[in-house]
Amino acid sequence: MKILVLGGTWFLGRAVAQAALDRGWSVDAFNRGRSGTAPDGSHEIHGDRTVREDLVRLGQQGPWDAVIDTSASELAPRDVLEGARALEPVARKYVYISTVNAYRGWPNEPLTESSELLDAPADADVNYGRLPANWDGPDWYYGRQKAGAEHAAKEAFGAPRVSILRPGVILGPGEYVGRLPWWLQRASKGGAILAPGAPSKTIQPVDVRDVAAFALDQAASSSGSEFNVTAPLDHDTMGGFLGACVDATGGAGELVWAPDDLLVAHGVQQWTELPLWRTHAGVWNVDSSGAQAAGLRCRPLAETVRDTWEWMQSGGVPVEHPRWAEHGISPEKEAAILADLGL
Repeated sequence: MKILVLGGTWFLGRAVAQAALDRGWSVDAFNRGRSGTAPDGSHEIHGDRTVREDLVRLGQQGPWDAVIDTSASELAPRDVLEGARALEPVARKYVYISTVNAYRGWPNEPLTESSELLDAPADADVNYGRLPANWDGPDWYYGRQKAGAEHAAKEAFGAPRVSILRPGVILGPGEYVGRLPWWLQRASKGGAILAPGAPSKTIQPVDVRDVAAFALDQAASSSGSEFNVTAPLDHDTMGGFLGACVDATGGAGELVWAPDDLLVAHGVQQWTELPLWRTHAGVWNVDSSGAQAAGLRCRPLAETVRDTWEWMQSGGVPVEHPRWAEHGISPEKEAAILADLGL
């Protein structure tokens, strides 16, 4: 197999490139060369996906058995459309990494692959779906952009030649968002650790390496498809996740569980101040049985936690990203909530 990875230098893109090399595949990685380097053994091609001349030059270096698009998170649908059109003559298959945010019901409703997607045309620009400053309803901008990009991939290649993967939360070595690293850093400090909600709450993060392996399986597949890519519904719990963080960092911390209503009363920002905590009914209720039937295998979450801590301890540094600074509760706010719990 010869594949083209759009991206290939950080987190999921790099995991895809490395996993393909491990399979003995030939890997080209197209990126701007600004965020690290692709794994040794791959062939990097530098260019900008929004520049027509760069796309033409890229197409001249084909053909490929498949394109795996991991770098479109900040591109408008029409940019994805133009890139896919340029590559369609020289690639058999297109694998587009989307997100569960593309569903109208996320995070409020349980999801399946038949759930309604947000509306967005394939040629939408970067402003499509932006909301007015005084808007107080759901912010569907990002999801609409990703849904439009899904349409773009299928319009350019035709649905039978496109696989759409919709992950939820992706964790693992190299994570740049900062969710798991924040919890590991907090656990390493020890003491009483504010733990959100109920320890029995099921959660569905998926390891970046497992997403990469499944993306490669889809690249090798002869048919198009659409999959939710999360861990199974009963795969792990918040208690298991945070317990693994404490264990991985030496076991000095003690988890103190705070009910949802107390955290809400203290104004804790869901999803960011205590990463992965959210009270919405659908956030951890995504049916990914289709992907599992097609070969998705999810390693234990404790393994993801342990490997991420080892990566951090060995000097691993993620690509700089503004979302990193969004995560984590201040020590003062944590102490105030713990005091309400009698500590």
